[in-house]
Amino acid sequence: MVSNTFHIAGDLGVRRLGFGAMHLPTEPASGREMSVAVARRAVELGVTLMDTAHMYGGGANEELLAEALHPYPDGLLITTKVGVVRSPETGEWGLDGRPASLRAQVEQGLRRLRVERVELLQLHRIDPETALADQLGTLRELQTEGKIGRIGLSEVTTAELGRAREIIDVSSVQNRYNLLDREHEPVLAACEAAGIAFLPWRPVAWGASGERAEIAAVASEAGGTPTQVALAWLLGHSPVILPIPGTARIDHLEENLAAADLNLTPAQRHRLNRLSEKPGQTARS
Repeated sequence: MVSNTFHIAGDLGVRRLGFGAMHLPTEPASGREMSVAVARRAVELGVTLMDTAHMYGGGANEELLAEALHPYPDGLLITTKVGVVRSPETGEWGLDGRPASLRAQVEQGLRRLRVERVELLQLHRIDPETALADQLGTLRELQTEGKIGRIGLSEVTTAELGRAREIIDVSSVQNRYNLLDREHEPVLAACEAAGIAFLPWRPVAWGASGERAEIAAVASEAGGTPTQVALAWLLGHSPVILPIPGTARIDHLEENLAAADLNLTPAQRHRLNRLSEKPGQTARS
């Protein structure tokens, strides 16, 4: 039986199938209105985990969620990410894990989200130009100050995860991962062994799920869509996986969330486990 809930860090309960807000337009007015409607519909449908980031519009995405949902309903977790900033000179995005920069981004996120504490704050990327201890130490200080509840990482290797766990308690990892792209299977395995939440970004391979005959066949058998099969597979693949599919359309949102009710048989899962986008990847049964 696949559980629909997970407790991040052992105490923060959420529904496993969440929502990624990255694709929500923040302008023009008509697009923003639809984005607000999508965010509100997600909550109506029971979503309790929403993911955003400083990088998404330079904070505009955070402001959008606050506009749509504040004051937040009980049990809703909005997690954000820091560590990637836009250069005021070039306008290009780049890694910036310097302590002063991370602290500033967290403070800005608190203001934009209209909260006094971010319950789950993730380091968007590790900055190779700044000592890892300085980056995580800054987040730990903010945690001690009560501005961060739990700390997560994004796009890390097993070695980086191991080093980070020597410095902080890692509550979540957000890496690219889906049915057809399992490069980070070792990271997922490490998270599962430690009880760390694993939030796959790009949980559905863009345009690819429906093109694979095996996925389409399973979808037909199960009475769902290829996208729903890909999400249902994730939910059954590991109990620590919390998919965060994103969309700017209500119909796609409803399709995604219905995947939680799609039951795949052991035989269907076995067939899906054998699929891999890249030659040489090992599928876990």
